[in-house]
Amino acid sequence: MTTYPEYASETSACGDQQDQCEKHEVVFRESGDGENLWDTFGLLQIDVGCESPRDRLAENKNWCSRNVLRKQRHWEKIISAKKSKRKYERERRKAKHAEGKDAVPQLSKRDLKLIAKERLLEAKESGPRLCIDLSMTAHMTKKETSRLAAQIRRLYGSNKKAQAPFWIYLTEFVKNSPIYEACQRMNDGFASYLMDVTPESYLDLFPLERIVYLTPDSENALEEVDPRKVYILGGLVDESIKKRLTFQRAQEEHLQTARLPIQEYMVKNVNAKNYHSTTLAINQVLDALSTFYETKSWVEALKAAVSPGKGYVLRDPAQGSEESACKSGREVDKEAAGLGPVFSDPHLLN
Repeated sequence: MTTYPEYASETSACGDQQDQCEKHEVVFRESGDGENLWDTFGLLQIDVGCESPRDRLAENKNWCSRNVLRKQRHWEKIISAKKSKRKYERERRKAKHAEGKDAVPQLSKRDLKLIAKERLLEAKESGPRLCIDLSMTAHMTKKETSRLAAQIRRLYGSNKKAQAPFWIYLTEFVKNSPIYEACQRMNDGFASYLMDVTPESYLDLFPLERIVYLTPDSENALEEVDPRKVYILGGLVDESIKKRLTFQRAQEEHLQTARLPIQEYMVKNVNAKNYHSTTLAINQVLDALSTFYETKSWVEALKAAVSPGKGYVLRDPAQGSEESACKSGREVDKEAAGLGPVFSDPHLLN
């Protein structure tokens, strides 16, 4: 027969305690006040019990088994839900496959990359072309330089996805300069970007008659995107708002300037900060140009490029028609007053 020393010792201790209780009971019975004393000690008696380690172990096992069962039921519910989801996805794919048998097959990522590369190389040959002038990066802080590098990354990503992309030039991009280091650090795969990167100035690369410098301070609204032209954007992120910096540079070089027709197609929107700006990031300007080159619509182009944070919204078409009617009415009044017809083209006066 197997014996358990712990159980035996505990049983012995309980037995000794019982013998002592019986002896005290005999003594109290023999004394006159034994009954009262026994009642008093009875109130103070604590039942410690003689529970064996086996019983404690069995209870612990039962408690653990309840947790295990609860976790097991929870896990079974998860597995059942996953099976149901997989079954639903299989049925959905089957239905989609059955519907799309006659549809055009989707292109793989590799095919899409090849198509994007072909479009970019076609733009390199026939235009349109967009040049980022990085000659003004000395005016920027380290934070502004990092923001410009991020804009170059977004510009390249948007241009690569565009249906009618531009061929991009980065001019006066000097090796080991702050903007060079920022682009290498922040833009993954920058060395493999499909664009022309050169330390030369755009003035040494293109004829002056083909250059159009895009600046928000110009008085000339851009009407068309000519693939024979080279559009220059100042690579400048200026938090201190150095006004007319790009415009002054274009004037010094006697270059043709233009701006996006924001004032012609948009109106100021009331906002809490009373903030209105026609200065866009270089990637936003590219979005406007590429959208217009594809759709031939400045409304669509500005909708894609000008964010609500600039404080401008598109004009109401009804408002635009009313303004045109008022303008025509004023011209009729002038003719009736004997001032003669009003020509919009000065060449028609000759």
